[in-house]
This record gives sequence, C-alpha cells and structure tokens, in this order.
Amino acid sequence: MPDLPTDAGVAEEHREEVIAPGAVLLRGFALPFVDNVLAVLGDITAQAPFRHMTTPWGAAMSVAMTNCGEAGWLTDRTGYRYDRVDPETGQPWPVMPECFRELASRAADRAGYPGFVPDACLINRYAPGTRLNLHQDRDERDYAHPIVSVSLGLSATFQFGGPKRRDAVRSFVVRHGDAVVWGRYVAARLSRRGRAEEREHPLLGNQRINLTFRRAL
Repeated sequence: MPDLPTDAGVAEEHREEVIAPGAVLLRGFALPFVDNVLAVLGDITAQAPFRHMTTPWGAAMSVAMTNCGEAGWLTDRTGYRYDRVDPETGQPWPVMPECFRELASRAADRAGYPGFVPDACLINRYAPGTRLNLHQDRDERDYAHPIVSVSLGLSATFQFGGPKRRDAVRSFVVRHGDAVVWGRYVAARLSRRGRAEEREHPLLGNQRINLTFRRAL
C-alpha cells in the first residue's frame, strides 16, 4: 500500500457518492497514492510529452494530453482511436506504472467492479480557462469494463449525463484525490463529461491533472 499523502491540508473525509446508476464518486480515494503517482508522472511525460491534439474537424484541443500503457487514445484529422505507438515519437507509449494500475484497480473494486485491470491511461493537463466539453466515451472494444477517472490538483466541475443529449446533466465538484468510476450500465458507461478549473492548488500549482484509466484493447 502506498505511503499516506503529505498534503494533509487538502484531505477530506473519505466517502462514496452514487451519482448515477453504475457510477460512483469516491471522495479522497486517491490521496494515499498521490506521492507515488506524482513521482513517476515526470518520467512518463519525459518519454511522451504533453501535446495539444487536433480534432477530426481540425481544431486544436485546449487540453494538453499524453498517455501511458499498452495503448494510447488519439485524435487527429483521421478520427478518434487507440494506438500502441505514440505518433510524435514513433515509440510505444510509456509502460503504465504499477502504482497507476493499483490505484485504478482498487478504485474500480471499491465501486463494485472487481477484477478491472486497465491497459490504457489518458493523462490530461488543464490550465485555468481550459476545459473538456461534454462527450461520450465509446472508443473501447468492450463496454463491460469500467472507466476510472482520478483528479489531481485544481478542483473542477464534473458533469455527468445520460447517453442521450436530452438526458439531464448533473454537476459535481471533484477535488484533489477524488476518483469517479462508472461502467457496465449503458446509461453510465456512455455518459458525457466536462471539466472546468478553478483556484490554485498548493501541491500542483495552477494546473489540474486528470488520469483516465480504461480497458481499451
């Protein structure tokens, strides 16, 4: 088990909140993993630097992204996809650290999805003013596996809706160390998410890092 976090000032009572059928917000769940995660994050981004990907319609994304694991999520003029090779370096994506894998697996287990072993981790870096608009996660091959989203640094508003645009959207503030897990039920698995940064964090400064773990291959 990782060491306990040193930034006790940002810790809050660990609790679980059901935000939709099959979707759970785990308050503070990632805090015991933070030191180890941040210690290896620099190695990942040194091998596969953050970049602003291009959407299929040619717009540059404001969110900086990279990946680790057996496959990485990509977007460019040819569309959305997973690929084993980083197109910027021509090399495989960095190996997913064990502390990443353990964090995702334990969060999924706590949320009621035992046996989850991610093979892809999308790493997003948000500066103030950047956001990821509501979207659907449906590029993976098997929807039976959950998605685990971990928030580090700045607080943000997490918007969670249903599979249809007319479905109601609920908003939740996610803070440093929170994890959101959803899957299995179509209404949760195909939900759209959004992000919006606010304030400054004492450990990560003027940014927010989001780790999204998936079973992609």
